[in-house]
Amino acid sequence: MLKEDGGIMALLGMVKSGNSDVMAQVARGIANFSKCETRGIIEGHRRGRSFLIGDGVLTWLISNSTNGPPSTRRHIELALCHLAQNEDNAQDFISSRALKEFIRVSNESSSEVIRNLAKKTLKLSPTFQAKLQKCER
Repeated sequence: MLKEDGGIMALLGMVKSGNSDVMAQVARGIANFSKCETRGIIEGHRRGRSFLIGDGVLTWLISNSTNGPPSTRRHIELALCHLAQNEDNAQDFISSRALKEFIRVSNESSSEVIRNLAKKTLKLSPTFQAKLQKCER
């Protein structure tokens, strides 16, 4: 319903205001949505790539992952973690700058919990592991 009714595009439109409080709340909403969506995939209720990937959210997350107040960055980092847990999103992460940014999060996030979740996700993803091993050669 969020996608069908244009809610994702509306959220991305709201952040264009540049208001840091709006950006923080949008980032929080995206993190919460991606967490619920990933939980549904893990539990087998849903399949396929994230609704957020196709609507430009991944691009927005990458662009803003190092901007704004710490709370906004943490929400963005969490959203990246949850989106990366869905193996069907892995190719989108690789074809964009998201994988590079996700690796940065795994090493540099101010939150130990987020760093650990990112590292765990990188280790558990066969697609990410294959890409990382290919880059090491």
